[in-house]
Amino acid sequence: GLTNLSSDTYVAWNWKANGAGESNTDGTTTSTVSVNENAGFSIATYTGTGATATVGHGLSKAPNVTIIKPRNFSDNWIFTHDMQDGSDDQLYLNLNNANSSPSASFTVTQNASTIGLTSWNNINDTGDTYVMYCFTEKDGFSKFGKYTGNGSANGSFVFTGFRPAYVLIKQNSTANWTIYDAARDPDNAVQGILYANLNSAENTGTDRIDFLSNGFKWRESSNDNTSGFTHYYMAFAEQPFKYSNAR
Repeated sequence: GLTNLSSDTYVAWNWKANGAGESNTDGTTTSTVSVNENAGFSIATYTGTGATATVGHGLSKAPNVTIIKPRNFSDNWIFTHDMQDGSDDQLYLNLNNANSSPSASFTVTQNASTIGLTSWNNINDTGDTYVMYCFTEKDGFSKFGKYTGNGSANGSFVFTGFRPAYVLIKQNSTANWTIYDAARDPDNAVQGILYANLNSAENTGTDRIDFLSNGFKWRESSNDNTSGFTHYYMAFAEQPFKYSNAR
């Protein structure tokens, strides 16, 4: 079907957790959590209560990014992050909307051992089931942050401390989520874009970004390097834990 049609080409990005998961009672709502503490990644499933609740995520500190998706009905992917002013801000992984601070009545709060949820059908409705992916930064392995585009072919440089294998970017405006990776583009400059919020084919043919030994640098003047615009990113290392080499 969609993953193995004859002669079609595919890419897959994988984060390893820790098997089927275990019961977690850190929050007011019990979750089933699979955790890879070394990678700063966990997967949790839970059932909504329809009232303010907390759900354990299994990591040793508050996540930088939390992604929540209902499982038993159709709705948006909630993407909560701490990349702006240290607060919990909200995007939708399947939409192109700009960043916004969620209403006080509809919030996801990232805490040291739990995720706080208000009553909202996207994240915590009575009897509905949800999956939650949590990411926390690990030095030499992952970096989440923001940068400002300069609108130049001698583009903005973003320091990560490692050579990226995968970068996800969202401009803080009405713009698509873009994905760059070293599997589709093993050599600089990286050209191929896939869009997390669209079902379009890969966009190629333009030198866009260099993956360097300690970060990434733009080689185009627009898209994810638009002058004056804030861009949020998640980056993961090609060779983790401080052994990165230049290409």
